[in-house]
Amino acid sequence: MSKSLDRVRAALEAAGVAPRIRETELARTARDAARAVGCEVDQIAKSIIFRGERSGKAILFLTAGGNRVDPDKAARLAGEPLGRADAELVRAQTGFAIGGVAPVGHLNPIRAFLDPRLTAFAEIWAAAGTPHHLFPVSPTVLTRITKAQVADFTE
Repeated sequence: MSKSLDRVRAALEAAGVAPRIRETELARTARDAARAVGCEVDQIAKSIIFRGERSGKAILFLTAGGNRVDPDKAARLAGEPLGRADAELVRAQTGFAIGGVAPVGHLNPIRAFLDPRLTAFAEIWAAAGTPHHLFPVSPTVLTRITKAQVADFTE
């Protein structure tokens, strides 16, 4: 088992969430992930990471699979201009490679925001640390365990 997957499993258990991680075929896109687990594309919680231009820190935006982050709205929420987070920053702050970034199990604390669209579902799915693993969770629980602020930041 991968170290990334182990970290996600441990983070879920530490938060009191029974991990129900599912191995899938490659799920690098929200559409692929939705097809793999049999849900709507908007039930996929994409982990989109930006770099705070002043802080230099990674900032996580958990976005419904069919939505796109509006950079201006996201920057207003973050309180600083945002730029592209490169693979090195993502790996250093979260411990995950781009394409399998989970919303939990990060190496370092990360500010998080959650797309209100995700709250329309009883169950959503998120990456479990690899492009081949996903886990289901309620939006309420995901908000709690990520300490995410629910806010509108999509186009």
